[in-house]
Amino acid sequence: MIFVAAGTQDGRELTALLLQKGYAVTASVVSHYGEQLLAASGSGRLVINEEPLDEEGLSAYMKDHDIRLFVDASHPYAVHVSENAMSACHKLGIPYIRYERSLTELSYEDIVVVHSYEEAAKEAAARGRTIFLTTGSRNLQRFTTADPLQSCTIIARVLPTAEVLALCEQLGLTPRQIVALQGPFSTELNRELFKKYHADVIITKNSGTIGGTDTKLAAAAALDLPVIVIDRPVLQYDHLAHTYDDVLLFVEEYF
Repeated sequence: MIFVAAGTQDGRELTALLLQKGYAVTASVVSHYGEQLLAASGSGRLVINEEPLDEEGLSAYMKDHDIRLFVDASHPYAVHVSENAMSACHKLGIPYIRYERSLTELSYEDIVVVHSYEEAAKEAAARGRTIFLTTGSRNLQRFTTADPLQSCTIIARVLPTAEVLALCEQLGLTPRQIVALQGPFSTELNRELFKKYHADVIITKNSGTIGGTDTKLAAAAALDLPVIVIDRPVLQYDHLAHTYDDVLLFVEEYF
C-alpha cells in the first residue's frame, strides 16, 4: 500500500496514475470536497483518509495499514505535513518522496517577496487600503486579525463550500468581501475581479502555474497593481521530484 498526501490537484492526479499502474493507494485529503474529487475515481484499490494526522497519528496509521512507501504531494506551503511525514517515515523505515511543482518566475517588477503572513499583511497595508487575498481560507484568520490591516478592506477569494463560507462569516467578512469561486482563473478573469473589487494590492503565494500564480501576476501587471508574494518554505527532503514520471520511477524501483 502506498500513502499519498493528496491535498492538492497534483496529489489527486498522482493518486490516479498510481491506481492506473495497479498499486493500492491510501490518499489523505484535507477537506470533504477533496474526498469527493478522489472518490470519483471509483477504484476498489483506493482508501481515502479525511482525518487529520499528526506525526504520531500518521505513524500509527501507516503501521496499521501496512504502508510501504510515502508520496508527499501536499500543498507547497503545508510545511508541517511534510515535516511530520518525513519524521514518521524515518521512524518506520518507510521510503519517502516529495513531489513539488515548479515555481513561477517572478519577473513582474512591482513584487515584494516576504516570508510570513505577518510580513505580508504589513507590506500590503503600506501599499493600499483594499487588499485582495488569493491565498485561500486556511490562513485567512492571520489576515483578518492582523493589526496593520484593521483599517483596510480585505477581499478574500475562496472556494465556494459551506465550510469555507461559514469560516468567512465567523471571521467577520461580509458578502461584499467574499469572492467564492473555484479556479483555475485566466488572466482576463483575474483582471476583471481585481478591477471590480477596486483592489489596491494583491497578496498571493508562489504556488506555480497549477496554482494560478502566473495569471495573477499577469493580471496585476496589466493593472499596475503591487503584488505581495509569500515565499515558499524550503525543506530538506529525502527525495525530491518535479515530474510525475520521476515519482512513478521512484515507486517502480522500490516495488
